[in-house]
Amino acid sequence: MQYPGPIAAIEVIGLERRFKGAVKAVAGIDLEVAAGEVYGFLGPNGAGKTTTVRMLVTLLRPTGGQALVAGFDVATQPADVRRRIGVALQEAALDPLMTGSELIELQATLHGIAPRTVRARGAELIERVGLSQAAGRRVGTYSGGMRRRLDLAMALIHEPEVLFLDEPTTGLDPTSRLTLWEEVRRLRDEGTTVFLTTQYLEEADQLADRLGIIAAGRIVATGTPAALKAEVGRPHLDLVLAPGTDLRRAHEVVTRFGDHRPVADGCHLSIEIARGAGDIAPILRALDDADVAVAELELRQPTLDDVFLAKTGEHLEGSGNPHSEAAAELV
Repeated sequence: MQYPGPIAAIEVIGLERRFKGAVKAVAGIDLEVAAGEVYGFLGPNGAGKTTTVRMLVTLLRPTGGQALVAGFDVATQPADVRRRIGVALQEAALDPLMTGSELIELQATLHGIAPRTVRARGAELIERVGLSQAAGRRVGTYSGGMRRRLDLAMALIHEPEVLFLDEPTTGLDPTSRLTLWEEVRRLRDEGTTVFLTTQYLEEADQLADRLGIIAAGRIVATGTPAALKAEVGRPHLDLVLAPGTDLRRAHEVVTRFGDHRPVADGCHLSIEIARGAGDIAPILRALDDADVAVAELELRQPTLDDVFLAKTGEHLEGSGNPHSEAAAELV
């Protein structure tokens, strides 16, 4: 369902949440999510990410500031917010004794969907998330990945205007992960606003129209993935020198072309370069003229990991290749 009107799908102004001992888990953040966009929300553990999401979905009451979701205040109009959002949290609470079809039809009934359309709507979403063959099985027999997909289908049963996805691909195998990515893109194309929290920077880069990064309870960066990467630096060229190469001479040559970046050991050089691939040939010619032998080279573009490190001072936990995880919860 497309969100109507020109106002933001999510608007947060000075939002705070204090816990006992005057600890501010969320310390007055501002953010805005446009209707129909995928907004990626990133942050290290303990940064206030989960607390923010719980406030936006009305599971936790703010202690300061204001948040509007689908045009309604999460503190004073929680029932109106809940009718307009879908929520798929990381830990899905699903009755293991019910079948997938029974659970999604129950969800449809609880949302007031007309009885004559409940079964058809449930079957449509079961098929959409690739669970048709398992629809008649008890959920207790589902793998973790299957449960995540069923939880997504249940979150979509009432065609929400704003969908909250909390680390939706954790535990999924590569094929299921890509299938869910396609579903998120399709939802965006249909006009659904998606608020996505993820521990995978590749996922954020692939899916998010814009990103917000939270650290120590405050928003430290917002923007498109491309703009944020451009903020933290130019492309850089990594060089591995041949054994016995004069490192000092190599350093003198490459620093004519760009700023030197610190590296971990003595056989590597790394420099920022303005023109990217266009600078490689002149650098190699200059090194060759100086009798500096290069064993390997790699041109690296700034990544979201570079952004995250620059903005928060640490790498995002789990930000490596998601496909390298053991597939303990496969379909």
